[in-house]
Amino acid sequence: MASRENGRLGAGRQSRVKRTGLRRTVMTLGIMAVAATVLVFMETTWNEPPAAVDDTASVSYAVGAPGPGAEAPDFSLASTAGGTVNLSDYRGESVLLFFHEGIGCQPCWDQIRDLDAAQTELQSAGVDQLLTITSGPVDLIAQKMTDDRLTAVALADTRLDVSVTYQTNKYGMMGESRNGHSFVLVGPTGEIEWRADYGGPPNYTMYVPVDEIVTQMQAGRTDA
Repeated sequence: MASRENGRLGAGRQSRVKRTGLRRTVMTLGIMAVAATVLVFMETTWNEPPAAVDDTASVSYAVGAPGPGAEAPDFSLASTAGGTVNLSDYRGESVLLFFHEGIGCQPCWDQIRDLDAAQTELQSAGVDQLLTITSGPVDLIAQKMTDDRLTAVALADTRLDVSVTYQTNKYGMMGESRNGHSFVLVGPTGEIEWRADYGGPPNYTMYVPVDEIVTQMQAGRTDA
């Protein structure tokens, strides 16, 4: 009796061992299959060409108020070069106002850098003068202009009075406490000829290639 019982116990152990071995084999084969699938997927992905980028896509913008056809509100702001600048000083010329977020927004300063370098292109498009406007203390703005070796006329709208008048503070990432990224073209008679507020949602654009700005400005002036 004891011998038969021991035999049954031994057979049971062997059966369990076989089942355990079978499960391990199945698990191993499953892991190998998953690994092979991952490798094939990775190899396929690595060998795929990168997705094409549409370099011709236009940057969208809003048009705030005051907009084209309206009289541009005059202003007097402190300049980083010293003294004050009045918009009315440029009556008879086409002036491009660039309202930007300012300190802490390096893409905004990169924008000024590229506008500086594109003076010939801007003049060919009919822009006689570029005025950049941002909030912040005039001395800090002047220091940033010096650090980045920028030569544009930079004006300090420290209390945001002019920005609120032009409502350019409605198109940024900082609520209404800072500007977004807005361009306002004021014609020789003081009338706004084109406006583009790039900085609003959902993209919060803080830099636009100069050629894109010029193209959209010329198209906007033509349509006006």
